[in-house]
Amino acid sequence: MADAKNNSKNTYAFLGPVGTFTELALAQVKDARGAAHLPVATVGEAIDAVLTGTAKRAIVPVENSIEGGVSATLDALANSTAELRIYGEYLVDVNFNLVARPGTKLADIRTIATHPTAWAQCRAWVANNLPTAAHLPSTSTAAAAASLLEIDHLGQADAAIAAKSITDHYKLSVLAKNIGDNKNAQTRFIEIGLPAKPTKSSGRDKTSVIVELPTDRPGALLEMLEQFAARGVNLSRIESRPVGDRLGRYRFNIDVQGHIDDDAVAEALMGLHRFSPNIVFLGSYPRADRQKSEHEGNNSNSEFHNAEKWLKALRSGK
Repeated sequence: MADAKNNSKNTYAFLGPVGTFTELALAQVKDARGAAHLPVATVGEAIDAVLTGTAKRAIVPVENSIEGGVSATLDALANSTAELRIYGEYLVDVNFNLVARPGTKLADIRTIATHPTAWAQCRAWVANNLPTAAHLPSTSTAAAAASLLEIDHLGQADAAIAAKSITDHYKLSVLAKNIGDNKNAQTRFIEIGLPAKPTKSSGRDKTSVIVELPTDRPGALLEMLEQFAARGVNLSRIESRPVGDRLGRYRFNIDVQGHIDDDAVAEALMGLHRFSPNIVFLGSYPRADRQKSEHEGNNSNSEFHNAEKWLKALRSGK
């Protein structure tokens, strides 16, 4: 176990096997270059690798521009018994290729293996080009491609839909390129690890929290959102997920523009904590799009500091 923990200092877990979109996100992580890469089967296993010390960090998908939030990741972060932090986010263009065993022709395709999400995002192309093809669900696009090369592939798929990088790992032929229905699709991945001091504010940051509505009453959601609106903090994503203990109870996964070191964001977080003690701070980290995170209205750090000086003077009697 000691050796495993020592190795974990330079190990990054990711949703495998090799050739997945998650691996493409991992390739963007500067600190992971030259590090050991640990493929895992599920988001839960990726988080467990971090919590047990098997890996320093884990890369998992959190949002897709077509399908929305990745519920497995959102729920795992909310239900984790230990604190976790997000240290970065990475965007990957979702481009799909149709691959098959060498020698296979498009006319030979009767069954296509892929992950259900990939199948949904290529449905129009398949309907237009292979209208009689059936779908064979797989745990990942990479696993679907790998299955084509199993020694006994009788009864298996004739082709697979996978990331365009899959041919870097497996000797497969590309039958069709860029077959996704939405050519601008992207998936956002996050880098998670154990709690530590947030990365330094860059002015181009994002902060993520999970907030649970304390009571089911009129205006509760509005009150939660007002914590941000009153301080000019813009939300880049808000998504509800059921708490799970009974019907009608929800928690909200929220991404806001800005850093915890921004006074506007810090005050909004304090307001949220007063509103709902069941708040989970997931981290402040650089934005993948590198856009500036500015707060509307008079909500810069200097303006907060001037207001604080003014109040201090009033309290002192000056």
